[in-house]
Parts: sequence; structure tokens; C-alpha cells
Amino acid sequence: MANVFTYGSLMCADIMATVSGVSALSESALLRNYRRYAVLDEDYPALIAEAGAQAQGLLYRNISDEGLRRLDVFEGDYYQRCELVVALLDGCQVSAQTYVFRADYRHLIADWPWSFEHFLNVGKSNFENAYLGFQQLPSQG
Repeated sequence: MANVFTYGSLMCADIMATVSGVSALSESALLRNYRRYAVLDEDYPALIAEAGAQAQGLLYRNISDEGLRRLDVFEGDYYQRCELVVALLDGCQVSAQTYVFRADYRHLIADWPWSFEHFLNVGKSNFENAYLGFQQLPSQG
């Protein structure tokens, strides 16, 4: 079982449940020295290392190996799963699996930050229409 830090579309409990295959409890968390940026022509963000920055997100606990496999498939080639340390609201530090945008694809990143509020108001329905084919994630043997 693993902790997973999410900072974009997976902060929506319904999307996270569809992708991971489970409904997991979450809590607010902060990842220091990383920032969320918009991805050009997409509704989801990129997470990249940036000294002094911070990315707000949610920590989901007890995600199974199958849930991680499903997340890996969903995140695709643009992201690399890394184990990073996030801070909880009470100040505790927790290790979590986090999907970081790969350097090979940095040319796809916009120069403005990604907004969760904008995603909820405008991008979520577009995202669900474009990406909810992940409800039928391929099996891996």
C-alpha cells in the first residue's frame, strides 16, 4: 500500500476513484520546491521542480499495487512516478508517490500556473469527455 500525492485532476475524488479503482480517503498536503504549470492545449497540469515553490494538493493513503498500476497507465509517458516527501497541515512529513512531468516533454508546458479552481469551473467537463475512456484501463499481466 502506498501514499499518493495528487495535484491536478486526481484531486477530484470521483476522477481518482475511477482511475485507481478505489475510493480512498484524502487530506490536504503541500509539496515544497515544486510548482504546477498548465500544459499547452490540455486541462491537466505538469508538476516540475522549482526551488522555493510549493504545490498544493491532496494525499491519498493506502493505494494498492493495482491502484498504482492503474495510475501509471493513466499518467502515461509524460509523467514519471517518484517518491517525494509532502507536508501535511499538521506539519508531519509523509513519503508519497508523485507523478512529475518528464524533462523530455517540457516544451509542452505553458509559462503560466495551472489553477484547480479554473479546472473545476471550466476544464473538468472537457477533461472527463476527453479522458474518461480510462474507465476501461487496459489490463497488464
